Amino acid sequence: MTAGRLIVWRHGRTEWNLQDKIQGQADIPLDDVGLTQAREAALRLASLAPTRLFASDLQRAAATAGELSLLTGLKIEYDEALREIDVDDWAGLTMAELAAINPEAAARIRSGEPQRRGTAGETVEEVAQRFSDALGRVAAEGTAEDTIVIATHGLAARVGICLFLGIPQAHWPAFGGLANCNWVSLLPGRRGWRIEEWNAGSLPEPVMSDDPQR
Repeated sequence: MTAGRLIVWRHGRTEWNLQDKIQGQADIPLDDVGLTQAREAALRLASLAPTRLFASDLQRAAATAGELSLLTGLKIEYDEALREIDVDDWAGLTMAELAAINPEAAARIRSGEPQRRGTAGETVEEVAQRFSDALGRVAAEGTAEDTIVIATHGLAARVGICLFLGIPQAHWPAFGGLANCNWVSLLPGRRGWRIEEWNAGSLPEPVMSDDPQR
């Protein structure tokens, strides 16, 4: 069996987001704006009648999921595999600061070349595999009646979803980052999972066209 819909939801804003700092797995809380974003987004997502709720155990994702839990009564199921990329000792730096300290690494990141984050962090490829595997487990536990919401992080979600869908890595940059508290909606189709909406902040609308994909 597989779930009927996956909603992959980025957490609300943090102070480090506002300051353009690299967060990685640093456990930074939502700021006041982020809490408001989470409450407003939760109201919309609750109308989809979600049946399960997963979250990264980092507090910015957990608090975002908590707003939906309050509305729906769903228990939050925490999973460390849904965490953001591990950036090790780069946490708290801006990209400008990183470029000043390690210009070669910053240049490789900008060009999309493989680059381990920090001294002992993850590569984009490693976090994509970790997150994709988690999505596969969550989806496989569901049924066609399930709408499963996953509160998580921007980079991990973007590359993990791409790998989960079988999109070649060379095309991952074509999928833009997720704004705070926006989400990706995924549906199962005849040839595997597909994107219903990307970086959405409003509820899905029925698609009426001559391009059936179900």
